[in-house]
Amino acid sequence: MEIGLISILADMSADPAIVAKRAEELGFDSYWVPDHTILPVHYDEKYPGVARGVPDPDYLWKMPDPLMMLMRAAAVTSTIKLGTGIILVPERNPLLMAKLVATLDDASRGRFIMGIGAGWNRPECEILGGNFDRRWGQTKDYILAMKELWTKDESEYHGEFVDFPPVKCYPKPFRKPHPPILLGGFTHKRVFQRIAEWGDGWLPAVQSVAQFSEGVEKLKRAADEAGRDYNELDKTVFSGQGQWRRAEDIQALEKAGANRVVLWLPEGPLDAILAEMETIAGQLM
Repeated sequence: MEIGLISILADMSADPAIVAKRAEELGFDSYWVPDHTILPVHYDEKYPGVARGVPDPDYLWKMPDPLMMLMRAAAVTSTIKLGTGIILVPERNPLLMAKLVATLDDASRGRFIMGIGAGWNRPECEILGGNFDRRWGQTKDYILAMKELWTKDESEYHGEFVDFPPVKCYPKPFRKPHPPILLGGFTHKRVFQRIAEWGDGWLPAVQSVAQFSEGVEKLKRAADEAGRDYNELDKTVFSGQGQWRRAEDIQALEKAGANRVVLWLPEGPLDAILAEMETIAGQLM
């Protein structure tokens, strides 16, 4: 079982260059950062990461750009994988995102993992050009377009949400054919179909091992229906704050089919984050 870390607020108080380098030294498999380009001042949607009645956390609007922070981490590391957990695909121009992702993957020599999502906040999505009601259809279109840009010398794509004539887009990702694309989500009935049809793995935040096991069975059925080999799909489980911190939890997730768990690091300061990493390594590595 591989164990990674997510730095929920990977700003300079939790410098990714320092945190990721230390994570690599301690033997962690991967370093992950989240994404919100903006957060509207006024919105009605409730952040799904907190319980009802609890205010949405400030870190949602304080997050730096994830690809830039991972590039900072890539510059001082050599083996640790670097992931987005998650990047909001409908909120970015797909040609620019393809360029940035390929540049990061090339610079890190194939260490990037692209965890993706479609977002939960309607005004945020729409301000940044997303079609909130069709955001997963838009996400699929964008990903398929990016795959063309990553794998073809001359790339073109003609879809519902993105349409462009033959272009050249370089560099290409170091990892072939492209970085693995892991889809977040659990509750929507189509998440497993999407993974099986055009993704490379599942990236859920679940409340229990039983919930994860339920999703694994759905993913197996979706893979069979799509003609995909279930065993080739990545199964990475994200933690909430303080979750999955016992060895028996990790063992139970592995037995249920997970190949990686990503543990939550505190917001800061840096000394507290480094101390927490040492504690996790001592308990679980």
